[in-house]
Amino acid sequence: MTLLGWFLFFLIIQVIHFLGTWKLYVAAGRKPWEAAVPVHNGVVLMKIINRPWWWVLLLFVPIVNLIMFPVTWVETIRSFGFNKPKDTILVLVTCGLYIFYLNYTQKLSYIEDRDLKPKSSSGEWVSSILFAVVAATIVHTYFMQPFTIPSSSLEKTLLVGDYLFVSKFHYGARTPMTAVALPMVHDSLPLVKNKSYFSKPQIPYFRIPGFQDIKRNDIVVFNWPVDTLVDIRPGFMKGSVQKPIDKKSNYVKRCVGIPGDSLEVRDGYVFINGKQNELPDRAKIQFAYKVISKNALVATQNGRYTNFPSKVLHERYNITEIGLMDINQEEQLFTHRVTLTEAAAEQLKNYPGITSVERYLLPNTFRDPEIFPYSSSTSFNNSNFGPIYIPKAGVTVDITPESIPYYQRIIEVYEGSEIGIDNKISQAGTQVLLNGEPLSQYTFKMDYYWMMGDNRDNSQDARSWGYVPFNHVVGKPVFVWFSSDKYKSFPKNIRWERMFTTVGGSGEPVSYLKYFLILVAGWYIFSFFRKRKKAKSLS
Repeated sequence: MTLLGWFLFFLIIQVIHFLGTWKLYVAAGRKPWEAAVPVHNGVVLMKIINRPWWWVLLLFVPIVNLIMFPVTWVETIRSFGFNKPKDTILVLVTCGLYIFYLNYTQKLSYIEDRDLKPKSSSGEWVSSILFAVVAATIVHTYFMQPFTIPSSSLEKTLLVGDYLFVSKFHYGARTPMTAVALPMVHDSLPLVKNKSYFSKPQIPYFRIPGFQDIKRNDIVVFNWPVDTLVDIRPGFMKGSVQKPIDKKSNYVKRCVGIPGDSLEVRDGYVFINGKQNELPDRAKIQFAYKVISKNALVATQNGRYTNFPSKVLHERYNITEIGLMDINQEEQLFTHRVTLTEAAAEQLKNYPGITSVERYLLPNTFRDPEIFPYSSSTSFNNSNFGPIYIPKAGVTVDITPESIPYYQRIIEVYEGSEIGIDNKISQAGTQVLLNGEPLSQYTFKMDYYWMMGDNRDNSQDARSWGYVPFNHVVGKPVFVWFSSDKYKSFPKNIRWERMFTTVGGSGEPVSYLKYFLILVAGWYIFSFFRKRKKAKSLS
């Protein structure tokens, strides 16, 4: 829905509110016109139902308002003595329209000093839960969101099993775009896995200004631009499950390229504007290696080889990814695919029984058809890629048959269908057409970013699906509050040294867990003695 559409919708709601409540305003000693003035009518209504004026603000907060409107409807009818369960049920199932019936058919008697305390313990529980959800939704949407690292694409920097807090305010909190959705869940209901939202109506994109721009090498959480599609080959791209932007799957990668950069990957290393990208010291780049040994490096289970590293390798080299590729029975040699940092690869060469450690590397002449931009005119692959230009808002580029594969999805989807514009790229000979008209230049409306994993040979990242628009950015991971190692059993699986560590910064991560526990203990002791002192003063 466009801004004009939402404005007209808002006016319609105001008309409905006036027609359905003006007699209630009069019965409460107010003027009829006060029910018609936008915003003012909300402030007056809060006075009528004896609730704080700032409740009006919550009525304009997407998702939160889905809770606040039903609460306001119930509070309104109860302020006029309609307290029976049937009244509550009717006002909820009719989405507030039951108030119309009361407004025109019933004798209205305003209860000015209504007791706001719930009449039962169950009512008190419901009230507490509702406002806990409201508070949590505001924090979750505009300030801080919990996030789990599900894959190893940033392994050694962020580990599988890390539980993060993601800041929404660093880059600016994006207001919800999906108007009707269940609070506190992403795209599906727990357990049943059904959709937790309605795709329409959509609220226009808006972002509260942040205090920081995305910097090169920041770790960023974003909505996966190609949605929930696992197989992202060009022939299957159009078959993806279409979701609203804010309900697309959450991904976390390192932003190695920012708007305006020229980016290239050489043998797995990123080069920006011709110079090798300098990563922060906490970043641990990993590559895939072919390791041949006289003994299997994998663990066994029930007498069979698994694709998990042996306990010794995991503990000594912190190897988390390994696959047994081949067993040569005659020479008694085992071939593995192992994910390692360069330093760990050198150390592994000295491990007993190792005969060779060789990196998997694709030549720069090899073309992978499943690598962006899927063009036969390039020879890009996972190891050698580019150079490419990362689009910047306001910059104009030439559009040719050779350049359009890089920008087609931007024009058609990110700056087209996802914001309500029907753009269609086609070609007539050597001429590129936009909606049937010749297109020789294009000016970008948004900034774009290049997101990659530190685990370079096991990361589905921008090399596979291209640019990330700024309107898909969710936030910045800032804090690891819990971490669990899936290779170990409780309680050894808890990585105590990673708990309460910062994501950014330099040097080895420092755990602030003990300081947090001291703070909690101090608050508990303070509260205990304060309550004790208060009890003595009352006795």
